[in-house]
Amino acid sequence: MSFTAYILDVVSDTVYPARITIENGIYKEVSPITVNERTTVDVDGLMIPGFIDSHIHIESSMITPAQFARIAVRHGTTGVVCDPHEIANVMGIYGVEAMIENAKQVPFNFYFTAPSCVPATVFETSGATLNADDVEYLLKKDEIVALAEMMNFPGVINGDEEVHRKLKLAHVYGKPIDGHAPLVSREDLDKYLEPGISTDHECSNVLEALEKKLKGVKIMVRDGSSAMDMEGLFNMGEGKSNIENPEQLGLIYRDVFESKIYSPLFDFIVSDDKHPDDLIKGHLNLSIKKAVGFGIDILKAINMVTINPAYHYNLNCGAIVEGAQADYVIVDSLTDLNIQKTYIGGECVFDGENVLFDAPEVEAHNTINASKKTPDDFDIHYDGKECEVNVIECIDGDLLTKKATAKLKTKNGVVQADLIQDVLKIAVVERYGGNTVANAFVKGFGLKKGAIASSVAHDSHNIIVVGYTSEEMAQAVNQVIDNMGGIAIYSEDFIESLPLPIAGLMSNKDAFDVAEKVATLHDMAAALGCQLKSPFMTMAFMALLVIPSIKISDKGLFDGDAFEFMDVIIN
Repeated sequence: MSFTAYILDVVSDTVYPARITIENGIYKEVSPITVNERTTVDVDGLMIPGFIDSHIHIESSMITPAQFARIAVRHGTTGVVCDPHEIANVMGIYGVEAMIENAKQVPFNFYFTAPSCVPATVFETSGATLNADDVEYLLKKDEIVALAEMMNFPGVINGDEEVHRKLKLAHVYGKPIDGHAPLVSREDLDKYLEPGISTDHECSNVLEALEKKLKGVKIMVRDGSSAMDMEGLFNMGEGKSNIENPEQLGLIYRDVFESKIYSPLFDFIVSDDKHPDDLIKGHLNLSIKKAVGFGIDILKAINMVTINPAYHYNLNCGAIVEGAQADYVIVDSLTDLNIQKTYIGGECVFDGENVLFDAPEVEAHNTINASKKTPDDFDIHYDGKECEVNVIECIDGDLLTKKATAKLKTKNGVVQADLIQDVLKIAVVERYGGNTVANAFVKGFGLKKGAIASSVAHDSHNIIVVGYTSEEMAQAVNQVIDNMGGIAIYSEDFIESLPLPIAGLMSNKDAFDVAEKVATLHDMAAALGCQLKSPFMTMAFMALLVIPSIKISDKGLFDGDAFEFMDVIIN
């Protein structure tokens, strides 16, 4: 196949007309041409490399890899570097291999990473454990391009033998190591990076990103459904820094704070987690536009989702150059970036209206081994009229939480939620046969009645529930159990759910069907008073212990700063 087109050369950051020849899915020729009255350009639009999301968990889209590919190509995405640690926490290596097998059956570039922290900590119950031998088994696979995010930063810093063995294995097999170090700084950061950890997607402010960048880390700017860090990192307003004293780091990037030249700080734009209702609207195409709105040069923004991830993960794509795989997108212009067609390996997979491949199904196995719950399971007892409690305070659009306290009344010896203070009950139900329940309190959800529950609860994916009364919480949890996993909402006015029978995380339905159901559940949550943009995803991260400052697992309330359990009732 040979044709002429205007191309975006991400190596030189230039646009020029070229003759393109593709053989066996590879660029055989990319030659500049001169356009005149005798030489025309065949392609109507601009040819640019296909987009690559360099850090995403497919399971958070609630659809299978094959279904994810069908929606992603509509938005110009041709590849993703995905960490399957969600399904690994539920089903171990079997789950990872099921994801890889499903991904192979569609024309899309799935590059997998080997989950490094299954479970994420020893302070929770997961459905599986991946030790260093398991990680080595995965690192040997051609589909695995890196060691996935090392979330156990205390283990790295404190010299945990098993953790460091996994890190060494990545070097043995020549695979880069992804990082996860929220708010880790100074000497602790030095210790964390020493084993060769190369990326971080947890930066929430410029100072944090800058310290890590100066120490050799490649910075991922996250633009997901629950965590949207782009504004905190890019939005400096009129070229001013949101850092009060940048000199404290002896900045060599001083111009970053005196102009809008931020791109030297940032290497990738990633999703991390993308809900289906957001995914049907757009993917990296929208993130690029958003970055440009914050002052990032359009060519640099495109580099963050093309050549940069390809170079870092040693992928044979990401640029329109001879010898690379012919993954490209036709857009109307760099200004509007509307996707007209998407090609993978030189073959059209999205023609502007239709996706040109089908999605095979994944066989579902019931991974929910939990007994039905009663209201008593969600009661917190106290012998007195009033008590002071520790409270998880969630922040809309942020994975970080704050430590708060509240004085709550009791009724018949049971501590009560308080709508005036917006303090609700939260619980995690162990789903792997232990049937334990941990209870605590949370604020920020805004529910005035009812309960929401989900078997998506990072990273061990026990059942998590937030509600006003124990009765409503039990009803919501039991709906999830009946569905073999999923998300559910319950109130005296209605009950609704989205079954996710594949590991309690995913559905075989397409993104539009799942997104429609999620939108309905969001509307119902809003009708109960919830004002969070993505209440179910926000709730899911209330169980992620490796994100400060206070979370909850099936074993209890957890202090993410001290990395130890804490009491719900103070004193």
